[in-house]
Amino acid sequence: MTAPTAPPRPGPALRIRLPQVAPSMREFLATEAGGAVLLLVAAVIALIWANSPWSHGYEALWTATAQVRLGDADLTLSLHHWVNDGAMALFFTVVGLEISREFTAGELRDRRIAAVPALGAIGGLTLPAVIYLLFNSSGPAAHGWGIPMSTDTAFVIGILALFGPACPDRLRLFLLTLAIVDDIGAITVVGIFYTEHVRFGALALAGGLVLVMLVLRWLGVWRLLPYALVAVVLWGAIHASGVHATLAGVITGLLIPAVPPRPDQAAQVPVYVRALAEESNAARASLAVIAAKATVSANERLQRVLHPFSAFVVVPLFGLANAGVHLDEHTLRAAAASPVTWGVTLALVLGNAVGITVASLAAMRTGLGQLPGQVRYGHLVGAATLAGIGFTISLFITELAFTDTELRDQAKIGILAGSFGAAVLGTILLRTLGERMPLCSPLTDEPVPTLPPRPWRPPTPFLPPLPPPASTQPPAST
Repeated sequence: MTAPTAPPRPGPALRIRLPQVAPSMREFLATEAGGAVLLLVAAVIALIWANSPWSHGYEALWTATAQVRLGDADLTLSLHHWVNDGAMALFFTVVGLEISREFTAGELRDRRIAAVPALGAIGGLTLPAVIYLLFNSSGPAAHGWGIPMSTDTAFVIGILALFGPACPDRLRLFLLTLAIVDDIGAITVVGIFYTEHVRFGALALAGGLVLVMLVLRWLGVWRLLPYALVAVVLWGAIHASGVHATLAGVITGLLIPAVPPRPDQAAQVPVYVRALAEESNAARASLAVIAAKATVSANERLQRVLHPFSAFVVVPLFGLANAGVHLDEHTLRAAAASPVTWGVTLALVLGNAVGITVASLAAMRTGLGQLPGQVRYGHLVGAATLAGIGFTISLFITELAFTDTELRDQAKIGILAGSFGAAVLGTILLRTLGERMPLCSPLTDEPVPTLPPRPWRPPTPFLPPLPPPASTQPPAST
């Protein structure tokens, strides 16, 4: 009788090496998730308020006017337009900052990592517009084809936050990259197709201001004040030109430098800190602060200031100003039979789910890109369905597309129904299919390649290179 053979020893465990998600990215995702809660609360308040006995107060609030006057020039807008044209410019500035950062030092620098969400976003832009036009091929309603094209990043990231470890960080980054490309498409649509009358003199002034901002960027100016001053005048010029003024926010965000300053500037910071410790005075404290700020890109500093304000104030305020649809029996009956409502609803739910999934699979099957690390086909399908939540920018485009109140209400009801349906269906798919389907990309021991840093810009003439102070002498004032 032969002795039993020992079972074979297991081979070495398969390891996955993935780049760590940057703390700034984690902070961005956390802010988006928190802002989604406030946006949802604001939308619910708007709906309740608009359908309450005090609904006249809702209309009176947002139709009230506010005026800004400078000498003989003045600008008078309703509060609704101040939110949509003014405050939302800050929202689009954050979008532009994130696009610039991702193309400079983020996910979009790597072609293979960016290819799948980028092509997925193109599918998510194209198919919803086609589905909408199948329901509304002519007449004034056809002008709303851009409504279902956008993804609301705040809501999508907020829902993904409910899943915790079940949804890997790479899936969140996939959706964030997809939303960035999606925003580029939506901004392009707004700028080209939803601008009616253009005043070329003001547009030429806006072009000159863009050149000024490009010169500041080329000079390597890292202070935010010069860009902010140009951005305010740029907003006024674009608003006067007839193009939607939020385009100024996008341009500003794209042109704020995202490349970090030279490494040797970080080495100067301890010198000024030691000088401040030796003798504490206002001049040395100011120089220490300047030296510290110079080690962080202008893009990151501005995004740190604007993004929480955009997520927690601007976007909820926009939801409060635009989600107040009067849902009486007549409105609901008209929406149930309206091709606008059905076109928006089905385009958001089916158009994004099918368009993003098919385009992403095509990118992976053709070898253009892959989704590394624990992202499964079930995750992809669920995330593509969640991308049908098109609340913020969809409402924004609705205000631009339709002047008829009934068409606006029907489109908004479609946005609410489609976004709710995409949220529920996407959640169910992630819950049921997330861990059951195979991985999108094979596991590998090979580390994900990292790209070399971009070349450093020359120092700005507005702040000369800081000389190291002597131990007994305070640093020179700038």
